Amino acid sequence: MALIILAHPNFDASIASKTIIEELKNSNLNLEIRDIHALYPTYKIDIKAEQEALLRHQTIVFQSPFYWLNIPAILKLYFDEVFEYQFAYGSKGDKLKGKNFILSLTTGAQKEEYKITGKHHRTIYEFTKNIEQTAYYAQMNYIDPIYLHSMSTHGGPGQPPLSEDELKARAKEHTKNIVSLLATLQHQKAMSKESTVND
Repeated sequence: MALIILAHPNFDASIASKTIIEELKNSNLNLEIRDIHALYPTYKIDIKAEQEALLRHQTIVFQSPFYWLNIPAILKLYFDEVFEYQFAYGSKGDKLKGKNFILSLTTGAQKEEYKITGKHHRTIYEFTKNIEQTAYYAQMNYIDPIYLHSMSTHGGPGQPPLSEDELKARAKEHTKNIVSLLATLQHQKAMSKESTVND
């Protein structure tokens, strides 16, 4: 069972994130999906409830758009408050130790824009190094993020706008990658348990 933390400030208007969540709901995986912006529209996060949700799962996927070369404000606040001292770090803060941490991002810009010679002069991997360190600091198993580029209806430099159907098709392919990764992690966990029992 995996936990999906959805952090999208304008989810109802989103094509990519809505499609991803719909596809995840229709998958055969046992998932818990928490839309933190819908749960906390005034940004008053129920820390205890979110910590309990994290404790219920071995794998956590953080699904969000990439805003201004960063994660949305509510997801930053989530890390600030939920990953608190003596829960996620500190002398007794090992509650998330060994859990899988997956960042899944959608961007409007094209992949070519996220490189040294591109418009943003950095890869998304570089922009998300602080998130990677957050996972390591909480002793979590940081798995390489999954990115979905070119998800804007406006197109990009030299690129025609994509239709809603094209965006949905791309989002569905992205979701297949998430589902495949989650299935692999669940299988590995099951094999690990079986190995422990047989030892």
